Amino acid sequence: MSSSLKMVHRLNFYSTFPWTKAICLKLLPSSHCHITQHHSSSYRRPGLPPDNKPPWQKIDFNFEKGVQNLKKQFGLLKKEIVDHATGPGGKPLKEALEEQTTVVWEFRSPEDLEKWSVTSDMEIGGKSRTYIKLGKNNQTAFFYGTLNSEVPRDGETRYSGYCALRSKPLMGAFYRKLCYDWSNFNTLHLRVRGDGRPWMVNVIHDTYFTNQKDDLYSYFLYTRGGPYWEDVKIPFSKFFLSSRGRIQDEQYPLLLDKISALGLTLGDKADGPFQLEIDFIGLCNDRAHDEEFAYEKYKRNPQ
Repeated sequence: MSSSLKMVHRLNFYSTFPWTKAICLKLLPSSHCHITQHHSSSYRRPGLPPDNKPPWQKIDFNFEKGVQNLKKQFGLLKKEIVDHATGPGGKPLKEALEEQTTVVWEFRSPEDLEKWSVTSDMEIGGKSRTYIKLGKNNQTAFFYGTLNSEVPRDGETRYSGYCALRSKPLMGAFYRKLCYDWSNFNTLHLRVRGDGRPWMVNVIHDTYFTNQKDDLYSYFLYTRGGPYWEDVKIPFSKFFLSSRGRIQDEQYPLLLDKISALGLTLGDKADGPFQLEIDFIGLCNDRAHDEEFAYEKYKRNPQ
């Protein structure tokens, strides 16, 4: 989750000072990562000394790579213009409106795996380990590792024991953050094969205010184990709002036209190996499901 939050802060910084983006693109294609670390988060792993190194000492100047990166960004901009002229998502308008199912993520090549990142409690000094690789015949993603809920002995951390898989933000030309528009669909469709462990499916959408940056919409995914695949369909109306691990009293529907990322988290406190194989993650429009929102909205001081 921290990588996406860093990306949000970075884009906010660039939107406030647009001239920094042009300088970074032309002179230092990798410098945006260093700027992100300096401006985005003050998190420091307990026990480590603070990083007092000035940001200009972290910049790696490389003019040749900067020119190549600039060409790449203009190519992406051209593709965006062509897709926008064609229709939503690069599809004709009629086709986009009549579409009932679509696959958002599939796993058929190493490039597909590059769209995802794996994290664990190693970020806070924990001992869980996570890995991802292509499955048999390069047709699936195989997410596996070992869960360890032992709390780091740093005197600060109180809880540990989680592993997570999360999609990377959708980026446009010149490192502009884009959003998925899922407003034509009402159900999330996953084809998975697990080991019987329960997972949490997390959906993140863009927020309007910085104090909402930790908002997360979640629902449960129960795998049954065994050799057979299972098709899991979760209506978006079932996702509940939480912030920093706490379910909120005031519940609001998910903004389907501003989806920024999707993730899977394991934290069932059952130490030991785990595995989850994913065929695809897609969307569908279930016409039999007419529920708008599953949870009662909380009202303060109702009249």
